[in-house]
Amino acid sequence: MNLDIQVTEGEEQTHVALSGEVDVYTASKLKETLNPLAEQEGQVLVVDLSEIDYIDSTGLGIFIGTLKITEKSNSELRLTGLNERVKRLFEITGLNEVIDIEAEKREEA
Repeated sequence: MNLDIQVTEGEEQTHVALSGEVDVYTASKLKETLNPLAEQEGQVLVVDLSEIDYIDSTGLGIFIGTLKITEKSNSELRLTGLNERVKRLFEITGLNEVIDIEAEKREEA
């Protein structure tokens, strides 16, 4: 499956909308997009996962790496639009304790 990435940059916030799957095959594309954005000092990086139904461990690793970059650059990472399946994955791994996940819920299809 492919991963489509749409980036909308603002002065203080960058919105990244993802659709498709985040897995070992698409992770490098996501990393190449998120890392430079995370390095922008003082920026809020909002990643919209409302069109994502599957994330594997490689994808989770990308979000961990992005979080580390935002911490070094005094910026912030927020995830939004998680469906119950993806949200549960973040809860099981404990990543919901370290990554800001906005409460907005998406209806299951």
